[in-house]
Amino acid sequence: MEEAPSGSPSPTGPCVMVIFGGTGDLTARKLFPAIYNLVKSKLLSSDFAILGVGRNNYSREQYQQIMGDNLDKFATNKVDPELRDWMVQRVFYVGGEFHDPQLYARVGQTLADIDKKLNTQSNYFFYLATSPTFFGEIVDHLGESELACEKDGHWRRVVFEKPFGNDLESAKALNRQVSKVLTERQIFRIDHYLGKETVQNILVFRFSNGIFEPIWNRRYIDHIQITVAETVGVEKRGGYFDMAGTLRDMVPNHLFQLFTLTAMEPPISFDADAVRDGKQDVLRATHHMSPDDAQLSAVRGQYTRGEVLGKPVNDYRAEPNVDPRSQTETYVAMRLWIDNWRWAGVPFYLRTGKSMTKRKTQIAIQFKQAPLTIFRNTGVEKMIPNWLVLNIQPDEGILWEFGAKVPGPHVQLEPVQMRFSYKDFFKVQPSTGYETLIYDAMNGDATLFQRADNIEEGWNVVQPLLDTWKTGRPPLAMYEAGSAGPKAADELLAEDGRAWRPL
Repeated sequence: MEEAPSGSPSPTGPCVMVIFGGTGDLTARKLFPAIYNLVKSKLLSSDFAILGVGRNNYSREQYQQIMGDNLDKFATNKVDPELRDWMVQRVFYVGGEFHDPQLYARVGQTLADIDKKLNTQSNYFFYLATSPTFFGEIVDHLGESELACEKDGHWRRVVFEKPFGNDLESAKALNRQVSKVLTERQIFRIDHYLGKETVQNILVFRFSNGIFEPIWNRRYIDHIQITVAETVGVEKRGGYFDMAGTLRDMVPNHLFQLFTLTAMEPPISFDADAVRDGKQDVLRATHHMSPDDAQLSAVRGQYTRGEVLGKPVNDYRAEPNVDPRSQTETYVAMRLWIDNWRWAGVPFYLRTGKSMTKRKTQIAIQFKQAPLTIFRNTGVEKMIPNWLVLNIQPDEGILWEFGAKVPGPHVQLEPVQMRFSYKDFFKVQPSTGYETLIYDAMNGDATLFQRADNIEEGWNVVQPLLDTWKTGRPPLAMYEAGSAGPKAADELLAEDGRAWRPL
């Protein structure tokens, strides 16, 4: 493989990526294509290998064939046959049950063989692309087998997919369990939303542009809306999703990442702990809901039969592996307050749901309106609100919306927009969203990963909702698949004299 061009990020050092869940959907659709994109970008060491660990009894050759075929199927760009072959030649496989100590002995022996063949220098990171129920068990075995032990200058890291716990107590318990084997420096709790360019750009946008940071506070901002709308339903995840629900699945991780990056104070640097300290301060300052708040400041909904993007969608309760009397929410909206100097009195409205009218993830900031006084005795009846919108997916970019005079002899205002698009300006290639995160994990940069206290504080914020919703209060607000969500969510903002931005 050629060297990276001068001035570009440096390739990673020698290492092996060990993927537990190596035969799963995440590995096929996201991880393998992401590794290929890193190879294509010349960001991987030539001394690199992948070891898949799964429960299927495959030979190495069978696994290589499967993963090569998956790469052809799920790659985000056209696959170069030469790079594909280079990558597949560095793929190995070990099969077995995750609870079996002998599996880890075979993994250790295979890693030793890889080190000799490919000079990977005994540097390993273990990616847990499995059900969260296996996290603690796998880490315990990594400790008992000494595979997680760092010695003689060799590093070992473990990457955890979300969700990390399913409530505050389980998150604390899992943190305690893994901390018996790993130091916090070795733990990388991943949230693939932080691989999105616009999410990473939030801090750069805020703190490198002198025009925005002075107005990023309660004096100028009216309110902030954070939306993660999905057109997909539960698909084949009914068994898992009906136990978890949208609140657990989306809010303490994806939405709170966007929330904290938007609201945090300027960090002293982009050092990992400085950034994570800033996010932790936001969560600690977030107003803790009482049982009454949990009913009045949040909405839980569930989709019914409808049509999404021209295709019929079943009632959620008719989905495979879903309880026909399920009370699980597929939609959540909430109003949060941050009790600090910057944000006192500014509501943050968060919403996320499945089977909605459009796929959209965005942060929309509405600024306080200018006085109407100067426009009295004109045709202007109300001012145009100013919006700054950070679009995260599917079209990454930034939009600025403001009022402009309509041409003609009379004073009339209409909203106009200025747009910046990542794909148009930077000509970026499509990605999985995992490339930066995998690259950072190889380099030991934890800036975009969650720390133990971040995880626990996020669960602490939503725990009152989990506790209250167990009692059946408030009742589920039903919404038709293909809509923008339940009417109760609209009413949540209408109470404050505000409205959601249309999807």
